[in-house]
Amino acid sequence: MLSTLMTAGHRLRRIWWRLRRPRTFGVKVLLLHPEDPGRFLAVRHSYTDQDRWALPGGRFRPGREAAEAAARREVREELGLDIAGPLDELATVRSRAEGKRDTITIFAGTAGSPRARTSLELRDARWAATDLSDLPGQDPTSRWLRLALESRRS
Repeated sequence: MLSTLMTAGHRLRRIWWRLRRPRTFGVKVLLLHPEDPGRFLAVRHSYTDQDRWALPGGRFRPGREAAEAAARREVREELGLDIAGPLDELATVRSRAEGKRDTITIFAGTAGSPRARTSLELRDARWAATDLSDLPGQDPTSRWLRLALESRRS
């Protein structure tokens, strides 16, 4: 029931974005395993793109919060994890994919613990190899996840 309401709310928000074209800011985090940096935490959201493996993250307001602080907050809210040590900024990209003018900052950092839990926003979370070899081959991955992995390799 709650997942259905979240999905409906997200759909209404996307319509509003197409009409108003707001400027939004978001963060994504390539969260590395604390004992194996060859693994990262892949998530599936419960309200949109439910089959697509993605990175944890969310919105923030630059006047109220720095992008790095937002990244740490989102990981804590969505997964119950703290990020150990510094975050590395991998990329800042601009997108108009959903009708809004979005600026997304992608970070990489190491989880403080391997024990993640899912929140209402997440349908699934699992540690995966950075070459994506242990995710089911037919499952799609988000472009931000692919960009983060490519940025980290170079």
